[in-house]
Amino acid sequence: MPMIDYILTEKSAHLSDLRNNLKKITGKGEAVAILSRNKPVFYAVPLEVFENMLEQIDDMQLGKVIKKRRRQPSVKVSIDDL
Repeated sequence: MPMIDYILTEKSAHLSDLRNNLKKITGKGEAVAILSRNKPVFYAVPLEVFENMLEQIDDMQLGKVIKKRRRQPSVKVSIDDL
């Protein structure tokens, strides 16, 4: 059974094209699948998209910490004790 490689972007370019035409391929601010031997090897995404992805991952991880801590018993503290 042949392997199917899914490309998760609307645009793709071959690795050899990327070397020669980096600005042309990535200059429009869109994600591009980079192919080698017609298989995706990595995705080139604009800096803003990458930073946004990292923020979302961080938010999800913080959300997990918050949920975990909410299940722990709370301790009442007087403002004067602080």
